[in-house]
Amino acid sequence: MKLIIGSKTVSTWSIRPWMVMKYFKLPFEEILIPLDQMYTGTEIAKYSKAGRVPILIDGDVKVWDSLAICEYLAETVGTEKNLWPADRQQRAWARSICAEMHSGFTAMREHLSAEFLKEGLPYPKNEAVLKDLARVKAIWTECIGHPARNAKSWGPFLFGDFSIADAFFAPVVSRFRTYSVEMDPTCAAYAEAIWTLPVFQEWLEGARKEV
Repeated sequence: MKLIIGSKTVSTWSIRPWMVMKYFKLPFEEILIPLDQMYTGTEIAKYSKAGRVPILIDGDVKVWDSLAICEYLAETVGTEKNLWPADRQQRAWARSICAEMHSGFTAMREHLSAEFLKEGLPYPKNEAVLKDLARVKAIWTECIGHPARNAKSWGPFLFGDFSIADAFFAPVVSRFRTYSVEMDPTCAAYAEAIWTLPVFQEWLEGARKEV
């Protein structure tokens, strides 16, 4: 498989399927197209008429959009690897919060733009932004507070084990760090679990090589 992605310094959409493929050890060739260059659109057009990254190419199959790619990957590996939670109810829950992240949080996206390598930036604390940030933290708290977490085997991620849901919220962890968003201990622990994840650190190392 080939995964076409954008700059690792800013591409929140690209990191999501990239993290999934890296974490679950799905072999792929990475093709990186720098964003915001005069030639960016021309290069992306070689792979997709949609004009955006990421794009997955698997033989004759071409999938664009991060959520569609992750769904395709989950369908491809089936039960061999649990890209979504194994439990049906939790899987529906995970899909719902990913869809919410995919289509919402407009104020956060506008005012807390993605800057994977920066820290300590200011952001406007207006009603819309604070509402988005509160909703993210509520999602994390609700998932982490699930009764299933009483099991000793439950991991530090939203549904215990790492899943597509964590990949979708990984860029938000970076945003929270970039803009020093305040978190309670529960959310801070989750953010730290994502930040210290080897595949996330690998992405950051790639971003550092771009600057």
